[in-house]
Amino acid sequence: MPALRSAAAHAFVADLASPQLEEEDRHHLERVLRLRPGQVVTVADGAGGWRCCAWRAGGELEPAGDVSAAPGLWPPVTVGFALTKGERPDWAVQKLTEVGVDRILCLVTARSVVRPDADAVDRRLQRWRRVAREAAMQSRRTVLPEVVGVLGVADVVADVADGPGPGGLAAALGEPGGWPPSLDRPVVLVGPEGGWAPEELASGLPTVALGPGVLRTESAAVAAGVLLCSLRAGLVGEKHH
Repeated sequence: MPALRSAAAHAFVADLASPQLEEEDRHHLERVLRLRPGQVVTVADGAGGWRCCAWRAGGELEPAGDVSAAPGLWPPVTVGFALTKGERPDWAVQKLTEVGVDRILCLVTARSVVRPDADAVDRRLQRWRRVAREAAMQSRRTVLPEVVGVLGVADVVADVADGPGPGGLAAALGEPGGWPPSLDRPVVLVGPEGGWAPEELASGLPTVALGPGVLRTESAAVAAGVLLCSLRAGLVGEKHH
């Protein structure tokens, strides 16, 4: 989809038939990017539909092409990571969105230090969804990733128990010494820096290795996203076992 890459800007709108920018997006395109009348802006609905528009004075968009649908990618890739302190989860959500992850799970594990209450969870999810939306605009995605939380390993096990893969499970835990990542297990969970607790390792989920070194939680999450999305795109080969 060359038009998505070559456009002057990319944004999300509620209605592709009559595209209207949200005020914050309009300000960004007009005041920060300083678009000129006639420049091409692509807009997407967040579900795979998109079209080209021409930027007009006053921040209006004039449709300049038919609505297209981006082909869906299979399988959907999900990465979950244990919550950490500060702004590191923001960075993880941003990068997971940029590399193409479809679903981002925010986890609380047995050894998690960060355990937000219900109000904090709502605030954080709203923030992370804004981060994901901005990252999707920057990376020219047509589908917005789903950001879900806060879950435990048992919640994920229950959610994927009927999926494909070893033992009937489509998810895996990131753990040194595990199998290479595989699209048979397109859901990878990354634990806290203290590691998975014994009961989590005994959950029935297989383990996959994400690199030879010891990674921070957010780095391991992004490594999982890059590996799975690269396998799905055919950029790297899969080692069968």
